[in-house]
Amino acid sequence: MLLELRNVVAGYDGGDVLKGVNLPVLEGSITCIVGPNGAGKSTVLRAVSGLLRPRVGEILFEGRNIAGMSPRHVLELGIAQVPQNHSLFNDMTVRENVRLGAFLLNDHAQVNRALAYVEDLFPIVRERAHDKAGSLSGGQQRLVEFARCLMLNPKLILLDEPSMGLDPRTLKAVFDTISVMHASGRTILLVEQNVKTGLGAASHGVVMESGRVRLIGTSGEILHHPEIGRLYLGGALAGA
Repeated sequence: MLLELRNVVAGYDGGDVLKGVNLPVLEGSITCIVGPNGAGKSTVLRAVSGLLRPRVGEILFEGRNIAGMSPRHVLELGIAQVPQNHSLFNDMTVRENVRLGAFLLNDHAQVNRALAYVEDLFPIVRERAHDKAGSLSGGQQRLVEFARCLMLNPKLILLDEPSMGLDPRTLKAVFDTISVMHASGRTILLVEQNVKTGLGAASHGVVMESGRVRLIGTSGEILHHPEIGRLYLGGALAGA
């Protein structure tokens, strides 16, 4: 188990969004969290990344409780997040944006080695190195964001709605790249509204509803569970 949430309760000024979440992420897996709007999916990622401090519960990463740690400390431990909204600096070049991902490194040679590595994984970083990030399409920007998050060689990558705003062709390219990142030795935890695409790329699935985990299993088990259709037609899972 690389990551495990135990009875996590967390939220904002308006109240708790997560209401006792228990969620395992196996090392080497692609785990996809699905569920209706307001289920608490993105809030899980915020709690793991340190952007939101849980009120109750533990978040164990490699057996260590990281609940309440600062985002910088979480990043130093090997957890990187790609946010839902595009986060590149449009007036900076692609290469400048990617190098920002190594801001914790003080060794210039180490930064250059990391850059060479991500350029091999993401050819667009080399091909468009001197272009302004704002000139890229939405899908291209997403790939550059993936490249940037690898600059610190994370063990766990958090992806929040990577398909948002993408056309079907670009969507396939983005998820193909997620598979490449996974094949390079990363564990991936993603939140995805496109259920078939997200679970289709994942090894494991988690269904959330009303701030709680309702189903956990392999991606195939989740995709073919008889209650999934009801959930996405606006109903609730049995026993909710």
